[in-house]
Amino acid sequence: MDLTERTTSSQTLYKGKIIDLELHDVVLPDGKNAKREIVRHKECVAVLAVDEDENVILVEQYRKPIDGVILEIPAGHIEEGETPELAAKRELLEETGFVATEMTYVNKYYTSPGFSDELIYFFFARGYNTSQRNPDEDEFINVKRLSAKDFIRLIDEHGTTDEKAMLAAYYYQARFM
Repeated sequence: MDLTERTTSSQTLYKGKIIDLELHDVVLPDGKNAKREIVRHKECVAVLAVDEDENVILVEQYRKPIDGVILEIPAGHIEEGETPELAAKRELLEETGFVATEMTYVNKYYTSPGFSDELIYFFFARGYNTSQRNPDEDEFINVKRLSAKDFIRLIDEHGTTDEKAMLAAYYYQARFM
């Protein structure tokens, strides 16, 4: 069966700095009509960074949509003209002061394809720390280091609502433990 939904009309409801919101009228595979709310999102990178002592480099940030502080792996948007690898190195340095001496592309994935086209390129990095962080002017970040074992235990025992950190923990566990 062809599962394609055919768009008959669409309108942009909101155009923002990071996202756009569209409303699509579609024809379903069975011929019925439906509406689809779609979030268009800039492409992003996420980096599982490990230092010379096998500590995972994490960032702690307040996130308004969940009205709380969350522990994440470094991540951010790919700027115009930037490759995913350059964006990963830049975001890692800006947010953590961590210089990647080894940057390996792992995979890319959609975060929530039921309503968003957000695509994240996932990287694994090794390197060392400097003291020269340069977060965006509206970013307030605490940098945390956890042993890989403690990082995985944190995810397994306490969970996290950040999928990037969960993916990173399970990737590390599968590859290196």
